Amino acid sequence: MNSSHNQIRFSDRKSEIDLYQIQQLLNISAFWAKGRSIEDLGIAIANSEPVVTVWDGEQLIGFARATSDGIYRATIWDVGIHPEYRGLGLGSKLVETVLSHPRMNRVERVYLMTTHKQRFYERIGFQHNSTTTMVLHNQPNFNSLATEIQLQESLGG
Repeated sequence: MNSSHNQIRFSDRKSEIDLYQIQQLLNISAFWAKGRSIEDLGIAIANSEPVVTVWDGEQLIGFARATSDGIYRATIWDVGIHPEYRGLGLGSKLVETVLSHPRMNRVERVYLMTTHKQRFYERIGFQHNSTTTMVLHNQPNFNSLATEIQLQESLGG
């Protein structure tokens, strides 16, 4: 880690994103994101807004992204801070930067999923939510069923 923190900056510019640095950061900072492919990361980032990165000079040290309809619901994903930079308040600032983004700051409810960091997110203002506990693990059968329905609708069936 650099001894001076005056080079640390936050960015929401997708043009600055280096997928290889994001892959490396997630591999060392997020057990749940290990092994993600560059291609899949690129797709996830392309479909996310905002995407916020944290830099120490030219080194990526933090990352988070969100998806949102801009007014009712949003979800924050993939929050990660390099292990050598934890405990400096950068994680809180990263999440707060995502929440204050124009695409997020009017959203009625913001969701996130966390395995071990509940207390961290509670300090930012998140609360436990037992009403949204459902998940669907997408399966190929659902994709073929949706295609059949679309074909029937387009054929007037």
